Amino acid sequence: MELTRRDALAALAASGVAVGTAAVLDDDLADAFDGDASDASGGPSDSAPEERMATLLAIADVVYPSRLSGVEEFVRTYALGRVEDRESYREGMVQALSTLDDYARTWHDAEFRELDPETRESVLDQMGADTADPDPEGGDSARVRYYLVNELLYALYSSPTGGKLVGIENPQGHPGGTGSYQRGPRR
Repeated sequence: MELTRRDALAALAASGVAVGTAAVLDDDLADAFDGDASDASGGPSDSAPEERMATLLAIADVVYPSRLSGVEEFVRTYALGRVEDRESYREGMVQALSTLDDYARTWHDAEFRELDPETRESVLDQMGADTADPDPEGGDSARVRYYLVNELLYALYSSPTGGKLVGIENPQGHPGGTGSYQRGPRR
């Protein structure tokens, strides 16, 4: 199954985000994921916007089914639309990415994105991001769950392709017309 930019835009619409076409079409990472956010130790974060996006894509590699293609374009479009004109949300996401990288460096001497997929999965498990209650003001695992894991999962399953993946061809927020609910799910 292939995720597309259209899927990402549908997921953004489902989340109630009004997407400005300039940021989504230009893929301007410097504006979206740049800033002077601090890392978990309180010092300035040294990861560039492209590295932050690579970390987000590495998380998607763990939490998304392996049979999906087009993940990079989908995640880029969704993430850029999600942080556009939302400064505090962007800072929270950047902080969560930095926290995850710090955790991975502490236990595996490498950035999260540099680890193999099995180790990435174990880092998220060991951190507790798979079971933490998502909370933007909570501890490290709660913020990683809120800003990163839940965001990526919500984006996937609120998109038309992600909905098909789990048997709901017309997810909430995605208009499908009367034919979509009268014919039943396609298999």
